[in-house]
Amino acid sequence: MQGWNSTSSSPQEDIGNNLRLLRERSRDLYMSGGLAAGAIKKNQSNVLGSGLSLKCQLNYRMLGLTPEQAKEWEDRTEFEFSLWASSKVDNTGLNDFYDSQRIMLTGWLLNGDSLSVMKYTDRPERLNPYRLRLHLIEADRLNNPEQHSGYGPAFIAADTEIVEYINLSNGGAIHNGVETDPDGRVVAYWISNKYPNSLIPFNQPMRWARVEAYNPVSGLPNILFVMDAERAEQYRGVPYLAPVIEQIKQMNRYAEAEIAAAIVNSFFTAFITVGDGPKNEIPFADSIPEEDRVKLPIEDRLASYEMGPGTINVLGEGESVSFGDPKHPTAGFDTFMKAMAQLAGASLDMPYEVLLSVFNSSYSASRAALLQAWRSFRDRRDWFAHDFCQPVYETWLFEAVATGRIQALGFFNDPVRRKLWSQAIWIGPSPGQIDPLKEVQASERKIANGFSTHERETAEQTGMDWDSNMDVLQREWQKRRELPVTPDTAQRGGEQTNADEN
Repeated sequence: MQGWNSTSSSPQEDIGNNLRLLRERSRDLYMSGGLAAGAIKKNQSNVLGSGLSLKCQLNYRMLGLTPEQAKEWEDRTEFEFSLWASSKVDNTGLNDFYDSQRIMLTGWLLNGDSLSVMKYTDRPERLNPYRLRLHLIEADRLNNPEQHSGYGPAFIAADTEIVEYINLSNGGAIHNGVETDPDGRVVAYWISNKYPNSLIPFNQPMRWARVEAYNPVSGLPNILFVMDAERAEQYRGVPYLAPVIEQIKQMNRYAEAEIAAAIVNSFFTAFITVGDGPKNEIPFADSIPEEDRVKLPIEDRLASYEMGPGTINVLGEGESVSFGDPKHPTAGFDTFMKAMAQLAGASLDMPYEVLLSVFNSSYSASRAALLQAWRSFRDRRDWFAHDFCQPVYETWLFEAVATGRIQALGFFNDPVRRKLWSQAIWIGPSPGQIDPLKEVQASERKIANGFSTHERETAEQTGMDWDSNMDVLQREWQKRRELPVTPDTAQRGGEQTNADEN
């Protein structure tokens, strides 16, 4: 181990000093496609899908409600929230709440963290009676002001280097745009009006706005900061791809080299050596179309040779050409890339079968891979809902109760009752099923033995709501009873009656 030279310091130094380069390389890998893009998109589709949906979960006993009253309140609240969430609620006017979830999650995966400023419009829109809006901001714009005096604005040029750490006169500090008090508690965020590397908007100096972390009146957050911390006193996140950035880059280079070699190896090109003997006055027809040739002047083109399918080049006097046998693509390419994908999947906490969407093993092995992946997906869904979806819902509910659109007794007087009125779960896409029959039978057994509930298994298996399903089924059975009785329908009705009795 004598050649292993390693150093480590505080999270602010280990992370903050390298964060800019990690973000740039993480985005580049994602935009280049391949394994990195696959890992990001797998998280998008499995953690969120089309977006996490609200399901209110009132503790009606502690609130002094009947089950019927609680169900009526939940239905009303879910409808009102859907009215706001399905509207264009972000600062650009292009995305609804469910689109904003995807942007925030992707921002965390690519940059290590993402944030949203909670804002209110001057007046509600015609089709959206609520004023709450989300201003989504990418992680780059959360950075330290270059000059700092008190809490006033600061101005620098776009190409000025920004420091990662600033000591404040009150004993606090600013860590890559996150301001803390002397005890290390986050109290504010510093957001710049432009990206540090960007000239847009043109002819405007770079300035910062200080946004307090919490509203001193309502106690609600002014900024939602989504980050998966790994170390104590860590204020900025690390990109999801950080552990495998170098590995995936080298894999991409290897794959590109194999593709290029295979293309060259597929060309059938002949070369004719011209000596001192007589020459054929009839030239060969051009096999490469004019639009596909290398763009060179006519005098340079005569001295250039191109390779292509069925191409014939005439060499000059004394010239000859010879080729080695590249033997591409390499026979072990698939095995090597699979092994590298397994290592990358281990670092990303995602089995390579899921990472590559390849399930060639047995049922048990494939199901084990899915279950392992879904543990990670559920963990990310839970903390994302806790850091983003739930605070958004609680802020929206505050406005809904304050404006009288939702009735919640004691909401503003008792923090316990406010918490009880705000309880909810967030439903996302269900895990994939290799054998749906076995999965359903397992759910039935868990419900029968009290290990789970109809509501939970419905959400896990289909991503739907059990109560809504019951309402639809009841309406469907009522319609079936109203149908004319035929031998076929009577037989099916008898079978259903027997099933109900059993």
